[in-house]
Amino acid sequence: MTDVVQQQSRLKDLIAKGKEQGYLTYAEVNDHLPQDISDPDQVEDIIQMINDMGIQVFEVAPDTDDLLMTEGDSSADDIAAAEAAAALAAVETEAGRTTDPVRMYMREMGTVELLTREGEIVIAKRIEEGIREMLSALAHYPGAVKKILDEYELVTKGERRLADIMVGYLDPADHVPSAAEVAEKAAAAPAAATSDDDEVDTGPDPVKAKKRFTALKRQYNKAEKIVTAKGRTDKAAIKELEKLGELFKFFKFTPRVSDPVTDSPRNILVAVRDQEREIMHMAIKDCGMPRKDFIASFQGSESDAKWITRLTRKKEYGPKLAAKKETFLRLQRRIA
Repeated sequence: MTDVVQQQSRLKDLIAKGKEQGYLTYAEVNDHLPQDISDPDQVEDIIQMINDMGIQVFEVAPDTDDLLMTEGDSSADDIAAAEAAAALAAVETEAGRTTDPVRMYMREMGTVELLTREGEIVIAKRIEEGIREMLSALAHYPGAVKKILDEYELVTKGERRLADIMVGYLDPADHVPSAAEVAEKAAAAPAAATSDDDEVDTGPDPVKAKKRFTALKRQYNKAEKIVTAKGRTDKAAIKELEKLGELFKFFKFTPRVSDPVTDSPRNILVAVRDQEREIMHMAIKDCGMPRKDFIASFQGSESDAKWITRLTRKKEYGPKLAAKKETFLRLQRRIA
């Protein structure tokens, strides 16, 4: 027996019981409804359909006098009862397979446990760990640290507030209060409010910030000196940039400052991908180069000027590539 047939059978029994005793209670109706019916509007529609059959629905079972006063026409025949049961089952089935995101969320949210304070702390620490990794990587990107140091320079000149560029630090050793500590602090808040009304949060400590920014600038200058002399791929340069990342990753910047810094590499990556797609389109569509040959030869040679020269020696598509050699080189220079 399918679920829909079972539901119809149960609802026919419910209607028959309502006809026999002259009423139903909300508890009796709820007992015959599937568990996935939780929307108040759906339940109200079902109650209304039962009322339309002449069966009253009460909060609690009425006494005999009340029942006589409210007695309606409950003489619906078996065919009408079967039709009503089928209609109610259709409503339930529709509710059970709804694709409305709000109803789906309301139905499923009760099956997911709420986060505990300890769970929130774990997630918060993982988010901060991800931010630190991102900032450490950004330290290797040209101009990222320089942009932040320029912002702090404005702070030292009085043209910016420290709170305009940073809100704190991402030190993993920082203490995060437990649930018990939060509750204790909340209980003590009224008493503290009466004695500390004049205290105002002034943002990060400027003395501590100066110390950290000074160390950041010193390491930045050292790294840039080696990068300028030996290039970013040199082992010594990479080592100094890693040290720079270790200092840079503990700053917690405001969105006004951090968003442009993080968007810059992303925008450049999009531009590089656009150039690569144009090169691929020219090689495959315009010059007839097989896709697998292009992928095998181009990866790792995106900015290599000798790449196109090597391919022009191919008999199958070399002449067509040679005719567009200057265009390929121009696009590759944009990538470099």
